[in-house]
Amino acid sequence: MVERGSTGEYLTSMAGGEAVRAFVPAPLPPEPPLQFTPERRRLLERATLALGRLDSITLLLPDPEIFLYSYVRREAVLSSQIEGTQSSLADLLQFELEQAPGVPFDDVVEVSNYVQALEHGLSRLKEGMPLCNRLLREMHGVLLSRGRGSGKQPGEFRRSQNWIGGTRPGNAFFVPPPPQAVDSCMADLERFIHDPDQPYPTLVKAALTHVQFETIHPFLDGNGRLGRLLISFMLHDAGMLSRPLLYLSLYFKTHRQAYYERLDQVRTKGDWEGWIDFFLEGVEQTALDAVETARRLVALMQQDEQRIHQMGRRAGTALRVHRMLGHRPLQSIKDIANALDLSYPAVSRSLEALANLGIMREITGRQRNRIYAYQAFLDILNEGAQPL
Repeated sequence: MVERGSTGEYLTSMAGGEAVRAFVPAPLPPEPPLQFTPERRRLLERATLALGRLDSITLLLPDPEIFLYSYVRREAVLSSQIEGTQSSLADLLQFELEQAPGVPFDDVVEVSNYVQALEHGLSRLKEGMPLCNRLLREMHGVLLSRGRGSGKQPGEFRRSQNWIGGTRPGNAFFVPPPPQAVDSCMADLERFIHDPDQPYPTLVKAALTHVQFETIHPFLDGNGRLGRLLISFMLHDAGMLSRPLLYLSLYFKTHRQAYYERLDQVRTKGDWEGWIDFFLEGVEQTALDAVETARRLVALMQQDEQRIHQMGRRAGTALRVHRMLGHRPLQSIKDIANALDLSYPAVSRSLEALANLGIMREITGRQRNRIYAYQAFLDILNEGAQPL
């Protein structure tokens, strides 16, 4: 372990009527520079290779959207679960269909906002906006636009002291910089992200940036979700991923204790290398898991298509309906009929035939406005994504 000592300074700040020691991180990059042992270089190479395989996933898939639509939503569910929501992937898909009754509203709105924040950020990058503090504030505004947290200054850096853990500021696990230091800390971070002279590869830069963002904790709410999105946006913006497809929430969720300990070791002891190792292992594991998930989804769809072909004359419509549910694994008859320009009875008959084959299942139990789920597809996506 490389110990540099504390990577910042403490200032006295007021929070909840108490004087607290708030931590202000030194600007990046770390001093002295990071040490790259042969083992750490191998970790970096393996993580970079795994990212390359993840990026080529869109070439493997007959239709990339089949994977992307559901995978982004799975990440939204996982990232929000870390913050304590109880929403499932099926809840989110159902909510997007019809703002379904019976779905826990605050939880699912939070997850839905995450998807919209990600899509907003992507469209702004496409328009030519740089990855900057203004973009982060815009994405935050979407993230907290409705539901829980909507009263906590959406789209604005905080103007009051926050704290992490503990029952009050005085016994908090960690107290981020005082509000008057947030703007300058974030300006330093933005400069680091765009500094052409810093010596580290993009993956290492993303690792450093994530810790710095979480340490600054610039917003009153939503820092965790935005900090995790920032990783994939940096890789996408630097051209390592054609779409921001690397999502580390499941890795962080599975190794929560180690994640928090690593962040703390950076702040108190300057052990950036321990964090980099943990991060690179997560990148490799997550990227390879995503590739494997995509392969399994493709294999499932091909296997089911073969069974549908055996339906004879009715196979044509059923195959089109099946493909639609590969795009969105939970849909209403009406939406499928509209999307495919088919009659309601034709879609209904195909779905019943698919249900008889055990490929789809109806989930509402209603006679009208029925919704069908591609359950085996959802089951693959749901691995590890159950609420905590």
